[in-house]
Amino acid sequence: MILAIIELFVVSGTLFATRHIFGYSFSNEREVVDYVSNMAPLVCLSVIIDGLQGVLSGVARGCGWQHIGASVNLAALYLCGVPVAAILGYWFQLKARGLWIGIQAGAILQTVLLSLVTSCTNWEKQARQARERVFEERSSEENTLA
Repeated sequence: MILAIIELFVVSGTLFATRHIFGYSFSNEREVVDYVSNMAPLVCLSVIIDGLQGVLSGVARGCGWQHIGASVNLAALYLCGVPVAAILGYWFQLKARGLWIGIQAGAILQTVLLSLVTSCTNWEKQARQARERVFEERSSEENTLA
């Protein structure tokens, strides 16, 4: 998790520091470059939130909680993120900025929920269960080979 956080802040910081020249990789038109520069803070936030969410989703999958991860993803993105994006983007006419903010609202909720699941986990129990599964696999492999 610490390595992921370091990497996310390096990437996000680099993107933010180069926001005034990053737009030139898409176009030479000043309007496009300015728009990319204005959207860069949201993209930086997106990099951080999506990276944390990816790590936490990996923890949930590794613990065998795919159903929890799927439920959190569906609830956060489709019940929160998409409606907020539609309202901000179209009703409040924030356009692309509103869409980004809405999707980030869903991603933030997703990250918070997965963080709660991860922090409330009994890790000693999880380690014990993982150890038991490893030994069960070894004994079943030895029985089939014998």
